[in-house]
Amino acid sequence: MQIYINSAFMGNIDQSKEKIAYWNHYINNHIGSMINSNNIKNISEFDDKSLLLVDDDNPFRERLARAMEKKGFEVTQAESVEKGISAVKSRNPAFAVVDLRLNDGNGLEVVKKIQTSNSKSRIVMLTGYGNIPTAVAAIKEGAIDYLAKPADADDVEKALLADPNKKAAPPENPMSADRVKWEHIHRVFELCNRNVSETARRLKMHRRTLQRILSKKSPR
Repeated sequence: MQIYINSAFMGNIDQSKEKIAYWNHYINNHIGSMINSNNIKNISEFDDKSLLLVDDDNPFRERLARAMEKKGFEVTQAESVEKGISAVKSRNPAFAVVDLRLNDGNGLEVVKKIQTSNSKSRIVMLTGYGNIPTAVAAIKEGAIDYLAKPADADDVEKALLADPNKKAAPPENPMSADRVKWEHIHRVFELCNRNVSETARRLKMHRRTLQRILSKKSPR
């Protein structure tokens, strides 16, 4: 079973850029597996093309649904844990793309339901923040892959159709050290309910330094 992680998790934000870059490289090359054209199957090879999309970001979900339909998938949409589970009860999907954070709960609950109904279903988790603990939890519940948002239709298709028995190529464009740092800071900021003082305390940063970082746009 292979995992594809677009971003790394860092323990202490005071690490040097070299250490951040190292962990980003390690995750992408050793824990995650990038997918290339040599290990991608075609949707036409599958008898069941049903795809369940569960995401509470309506514009993103609808765009992705249209794109996946053009690629040959038979798409069903749901915007919550409740509706996702209901959709699974109506039809066990062969494929699923589930957002980790939904308005009414955790997307892993939908993953559990899908796995209970169809253990062969190919499930990809989506999240705004990529980190090792979440990736491990998703894989344990039955997901075959893990993508950090925003993920486009091509990324999703590759993840859903990748052949797990073939070794993939290493990443060509891993996330930069600056972007990894930015992602981690914003993740902690959100977990602290956007409280600057509490975030600065947990990250062991000066409050003004944190405010300057939060005011900047995300680096590439």
